[in-house]
Amino acid sequence: MRFKFIAAIAAGLIAAGLSAGANAKVRTKSFDYKQASVTLEGYIAWDDAVKGKRAGVLVFPTYTGPSEFEQDVARKLAKLGYVVMVADIYGKGIRPKAGREAGEEMAKYMGERTMLRARAEAGLDRLLEEKNVNASMVATIGYCFGGAAALELGRQGADVKGIVSLHGTLANPTPADARNIKGHVLVLHGADDPVTPPKQIEDFKEEMKNAGVDMTYVTYSQTRHSFTMPFAGNDNTKASAYNERSAKRAWIAMVDFLHETLGN
Repeated sequence: MRFKFIAAIAAGLIAAGLSAGANAKVRTKSFDYKQASVTLEGYIAWDDAVKGKRAGVLVFPTYTGPSEFEQDVARKLAKLGYVVMVADIYGKGIRPKAGREAGEEMAKYMGERTMLRARAEAGLDRLLEEKNVNASMVATIGYCFGGAAALELGRQGADVKGIVSLHGTLANPTPADARNIKGHVLVLHGADDPVTPPKQIEDFKEEMKNAGVDMTYVTYSQTRHSFTMPFAGNDNTKASAYNERSAKRAWIAMVDFLHETLGN
């Protein structure tokens, strides 16, 4: 897949993502939904100035669970005309602190992919319940641990047009499942991300190649893990660090990808 990085278009996309515009009326709501007997907490954003059904985007959060960061992403994408839902993997009220606590919570799902897939699928099902979502035009994006959730949604054969992983977890114990991916895949990753070892990256690329997936892998130089997140700080001696330049480039790449795959 080729991306149309035309300066005028990119500038317009950034402006749309950062400003509500003259007619934009972004609405939001929080709500509970279920996966089996577990209560999950969702957040959705949409522009009610846009009439009729439109493409949907499902956002999977980092290993600390849904936060203001993902909600802000949802609002920005809603300004571009999408209906955007932030999903919940852990369950309502389970919001571990960054570090060991969040790592242990994440490990429960990375070690039990069936449960991760069930939670990811529950989020998609809930998004599709929204009456203003075009069920045939849906994509998913994920940050860090959320990247793994987005990819697992595709690996179980979900009907999504696009999957975006931003500094995501790429390890997969069942690479043959990539043959179930129906949509296009975009991976945006830091070249100096110590959280994802080189072998994991090479294994992932081989997984996508063997499955015949249309995958684009973008690497940002001098960029660490969590590079899109301002609260990660800017100390490049640490595993995670915000990189403003790479974050802006990743946003443009993601929006262009969504525009191309969803036609919005």
